[in-house]
Amino acid sequence: MKRSIIAAAILALGMICAAAQVWPTKLVKIIVPFAAGATPDVVARLIADDLQTRLNQAFIIENRPGASGNTGTDAVAKAEPDGGTFGVSIGGPLAINTLLFPSLPYDPRKDLTLITLLVTQPSVLAVNASLGVNDTRALIDVIKRNPGKYAFGSIGAGSLSHLAMEAIALKSGAQLVHVPYASSPQAVTALLRNDVQMVCLPAISIMPQLHSGGIKVLAVSTAEPSPLLPDIPTLKESGIDVEADAWSGLIAPAGIPKAMTARIGQFVAQAVTTPVVRDKLAMQFMTPIPGTPAEFRARIDDDIARWSPVIEAAKIKIE
Repeated sequence: MKRSIIAAAILALGMICAAAQVWPTKLVKIIVPFAAGATPDVVARLIADDLQTRLNQAFIIENRPGASGNTGTDAVAKAEPDGGTFGVSIGGPLAINTLLFPSLPYDPRKDLTLITLLVTQPSVLAVNASLGVNDTRALIDVIKRNPGKYAFGSIGAGSLSHLAMEAIALKSGAQLVHVPYASSPQAVTALLRNDVQMVCLPAISIMPQLHSGGIKVLAVSTAEPSPLLPDIPTLKESGIDVEADAWSGLIAPAGIPKAMTARIGQFVAQAVTTPVVRDKLAMQFMTPIPGTPAEFRARIDDDIARWSPVIEAAKIKIE
């Protein structure tokens, strides 16, 4: 009896390993926990198009927005770990939301497999030109001398655009008014109208607006100077020790075979670094950063450590 059980287990393991070696064997669904057109959606579609062409297998994108990305990420967590469902998620549902929400429908550590980081995207600190400042130090001087007078826009409570500005205020000892909006375009419109005087938003939402003359970009949020924005100093170079780049990564349900994880990670890393995809990402101010699951985990842990004191100091909670 024991020999039969062992033989069955060995056979099952062999079948799993074989499936991992020939993945994909059926249509693959990539869940995006945000609406069509959002950064994770753009990345997912570029990857799906590349993999579909190279692997001769169908890949589809399913948008499942809601609850700050928690809804779609939970759908990935609850899918079968058979290589048929993956997700492209970001720092919110994987890290920051664990600090903001009293509970989540999934445990990012237990219910998900981290496959590879995908891309990083810089945010930029931008101001309405009428504020009359040309660099970050001048901005800090103005807002410190006028506590509570100036407002910043974001794309929602607890979003990276919110936390970045709260961190800037905290590090500089300034007091600002937070005005949340439903999307980046709405926040940018508010900045152009001077309804808010500053934002820290993804570069793709700000840079195309510079021709209007109504906005000035003061700094980029990355730790190192961005090769896509070489003439813009970092916040750290400007005297504010704040780092707030947006990243995305490929996730799968917990329990997916390790051999399959490695195979998929290899294919996806190739996809995001091909010249064609890299050029399309650069047009969106995104840089590919594929890596190991351990590097993915380290990025999540770094975000939790970075934003926890900011969230606590600003008393940010989502009920």
